Amino acid sequence: MRTIAIIAMKEIQEGLRNRWVLATTLLLAALSLSLTFLGSVPTGNVGAGALDVVVVSLSSLTIFLLPLIALLISHDAVVGEMERGTMILLLSYPVGRGQVILGKFAGHVLILAFATVIGYGAAGLALMLTGASALAASWYAFGAMLGSSVMLGAVFVAIGYLISSLVRDRGTAAGLSIGVWLIMVLVFDMALLGILVVDQGRIISGPVLNALLFLNPTDLYRLTNLTGFNVSQFSGMAGLAGSTNPGLWPLLLGLSVWIAVPLALSMLSFARREL
Repeated sequence: MRTIAIIAMKEIQEGLRNRWVLATTLLLAALSLSLTFLGSVPTGNVGAGALDVVVVSLSSLTIFLLPLIALLISHDAVVGEMERGTMILLLSYPVGRGQVILGKFAGHVLILAFATVIGYGAAGLALMLTGASALAASWYAFGAMLGSSVMLGAVFVAIGYLISSLVRDRGTAAGLSIGVWLIMVLVFDMALLGILVVDQGRIISGPVLNALLFLNPTDLYRLTNLTGFNVSQFSGMAGLAGSTNPGLWPLLLGLSVWIAVPLALSMLSFARREL
């Protein structure tokens, strides 16, 4: 455990040195504050609280932005160090390959967690300073959105590690990462929507749709922030959330599986890889 913590701290220090932490935090803070002040405009028209609109807006932003950031900081975690020759130096110490993966993963997730909590927390702080009223359920939804956002980032960090442990050069890793991002964030949902329109409920029933949604972590994240909270009626996914409704805990379990499986596969791939 101490070895994993040391490697994680090394990744955090490198993130600070390369200004990844600062840049990501400032980007998320700027976007969340923009959405907060712009999102306060329609609240009077739709009858939604300002914080409810912020939760929906930030959830939509997270689906596109956080996976991309996670892949950018993780896609060369293994292959990049191997190309630079630093991986051989690291493994010359009494450290296992699994510990290297876990330590790097922990460091990158902590970087994303810090940037997300501080960046998005700026939106909640701004609402408090402006005196906007919000129900306790809305603050609970906001906190849940922060936690699930960190989980979504961890999913794509794990996917980035799997890509990085399988390929032989950084260019291939970068290309595959962009491809994975496009498929999971854009193509999957468009394809699923097209299938649903054509099917008209003949084959794809509620349970089948639930199973299909579990194939994409971004859909699990989206539904997590609509299930059991006060914000679902203000989102375009409300109809889908109402028709599927797999439950909050199965959704969180699904996200956890999406973290564990790619991470385990990356550890296995790296353990079998020749330096």
